[in-house]
Formats: sequence, C-alpha cells, structure tokens
Amino acid sequence: MSILRAVKGMNDLFEEELSTWRMLEQKTREHFALYGFGEVRTPILEELDLFVRGVGEGTDIVEKEMYVLEDRDGKRLCLRPENTAAVVRAFVENRKFSPDTELKAYYIGPMFRRERPQKGRLRQFHQIGAEVFGIADPVVDIEVMVMLHDLCALLGLKNLKLAINTLGQPEERISYASALRDYFSQFQDQLCEDCKRRLIKNALRILDCKQPHCATLREKAPAIADFLRQDSLAHFEKVKAGLSEASVQFEVMPRLVRGLDYYTRTVFEVLAETGLGAQNAVAAGGRYDGLVESLGGPSTPAFGFSAGIERIALLLQEQQTHGPEKSGPDITLVFADQIGERTARKLVTDLRREKIAADVDYRTRSVKAQMRRADRICAKMVMVIGEREASQMRADMKLMATGEAKSANLVANDIISMLATFGVRTP
Repeated sequence: MSILRAVKGMNDLFEEELSTWRMLEQKTREHFALYGFGEVRTPILEELDLFVRGVGEGTDIVEKEMYVLEDRDGKRLCLRPENTAAVVRAFVENRKFSPDTELKAYYIGPMFRRERPQKGRLRQFHQIGAEVFGIADPVVDIEVMVMLHDLCALLGLKNLKLAINTLGQPEERISYASALRDYFSQFQDQLCEDCKRRLIKNALRILDCKQPHCATLREKAPAIADFLRQDSLAHFEKVKAGLSEASVQFEVMPRLVRGLDYYTRTVFEVLAETGLGAQNAVAAGGRYDGLVESLGGPSTPAFGFSAGIERIALLLQEQQTHGPEKSGPDITLVFADQIGERTARKLVTDLRREKIAADVDYRTRSVKAQMRRADRICAKMVMVIGEREASQMRADMKLMATGEAKSANLVANDIISMLATFGVRTP
C-alpha cells in the first residue's frame, strides 16, 4: 500500500521545530504588549471578493496564487492568502471603527498561496503581523518599524537590512504607474511573461520582478520621487528622520514596491543579507490609508506589516540563535522493582499536579535501560526508587549533566525544593 503524503508545499512540524516557534511566538506576544497591541484571530476561510477588492484584481495573489473553492450554495471562498484585508473585514463587520478610532492589533497564524515551493516559500506558511488603525501621522510608521526592528534584535536575528520607500498618494501612484507603463512598453518583447501581463494590469509590479533581465531593465525606470507632491515628500522625510532618531539604520530603495494594491505612502521590507537566498524578505509592510474605506468602513488611515515565521526560523537555525534545543523533563523517576514502580507512578502524578515536568517509563524494563531512556529524552535529573527507598521514603536525586547527587524525601514538596537547589526549578 502506498504511503499517503502531505500536500506539496505544506509541511508537518515536530517538537524540534516547534520549540523554536513557541519561543518566537512568546517573545512576539510579550514585545507587542509593550506597545499596546491586542490579538485578533480571523477565519482561515474568507469570501473571495474580500481579496479581489482588498488586495487588488491585478496582483499575482488574486490572479494565480489563491486556493479557491465553492460551498454548496455556490459562494466562492478562498483560503486566506494574507491577513491584513481579513483583519480590516473583521473590524468593519464588528463595527470597531469610529471617527476617532485608534486601534492596535496583531495576529499569528497560517496563510495559503499556491506558489512554487522553495526555501523560505511554502504553500501553507505562517505569519506574524501587526496593524495600527486611525492615525495618519508618520509617527505611527516610525513606531511600528522601530517595534519590528527591536523584535528582530530581541530574537537575536543578524545581518538584516531595513529598506524603505514611499509610493505617495493614490493619484500620485496612478501617474507613476502610467510613466512606468510608457517606459517598459519600449522593452515589451524583452519582459518575462509575468511582466508582460503586469505591463497591462499593474505596471508597478514589474519593479518587484525577481527575473534578472527585468531587474536590469528597471534600473533606468522612472523613480517615484519625481511624481510626489510636497505633502507626500514631507511625510517621508519625517519617517526617515524618526528612524534615524531611534537609531534604526535603513536604506532608501527608490524602486521598492509591494505586491498588494492597497499600499500608499510608506512601504518597507526587512531583508536578510545571508541565509535565505532569493526569498530574502523576512518582513514587509507599509501604509494603507484607503483599504478600510474600500471594504465598507469609514475613511481610516492605517499602517502594518507581516513577517514570515518559517523564514525567521530558518535564520535562527542558520545563525544558531535559539536553535532547536530539546527540552526534556525536570526529573525522570526510575524504578528498580514492583514496589518502586508503584511508588514512582504515584509520585510522578503528585509532581505533575504541582506543575513539575516529571516522567516515568511506561514499560517494565531494567534500571539500566530506564537510565538510557532518561538520557535519550534529555531528563535533567533522575531518581532511582526500589523497595528499600520506598520503605525509607527517601532516595538520591542525581543531576544528569554532572552526576552530582543529593538525598530527598519521596514527597512532592521535598523533591521540588531539591530541584531548586540544583537550579532545575524555582520553587
């Protein structure tokens, strides 16, 4: 019988990987809380129209990357390819917006795009994201990028570059797109097939193409700065000044765009200079002042970003920062006979009820085999219990790393105190 396999580009995760993921998620939640962000969770399934209207009909995501299905009523649904539009939909539907809205939200969860799987790019991938609604001032742009910068430092990520640009207001962006269309039309025969399509539907997206020849052509393309009015230029100057004042290094990349149509003014990417290859964007985002209104809400300025958990985990592994370190039980109880087994099984239950990670073998095996197992599962301490120890209600506790041993009573509280003296647990 053939082995059933996971869907291509959708990976299984085991404890070795998840220990890193949990650390990442915990530090993210704690860090975002410092900035006043609360969590929001949206459904994995959304109506297709949400992303057609929100992300943009001419984007790669909508045209060829979504997982689309129909329910029994003929309604077209999709697995969410990104979460900003879904978060906006949730807040609009639940009437969270008002004229004086000031909302901060973050999310952690899976997204789905039918892309060609490669390192750092999967069909089911996971993102951390944060959104701020209600403030048009560039102080928000600065604060969110500083928050992300400091999160990367907290996680121990190295060799990252913050790239920033501005896309101006919608009317400025339209003028710029028209100029790009005129420029790239001269080289239409030299563009890749995707960019030939983008030339008609969304010329800005040509600037985001990773094909070497298209990248060469864009080097002499018009720059957005030539199409910006004074207020847009002033907004961007304040962003740059604020990042400098916060000691956040950045590089202005005049042809940086984002693949989603809702962005206005500030856009940015956090790029890994080593460790990820071509898919080197660790996080990306920007301002999207028109999205809330386009999805049925009041006119509400907004700024946000998302970061890829898989890519961060790859970097942590590459840089050997917070590497997959197996965390075994605080103590493994080893039994030498039937009386010792009864005592060990009762004691392990008592310890677990006191929030101690305690362990005992399921099988009736020799002491030597149980000790090998304790070593294999990375137990921090072991205690061997036999008939003699059970009758005296006392046994030796041994620290596996050094062999140091101390005697303790066979009661949960005494064992917990002894764990603390070894530095394994704090009482």
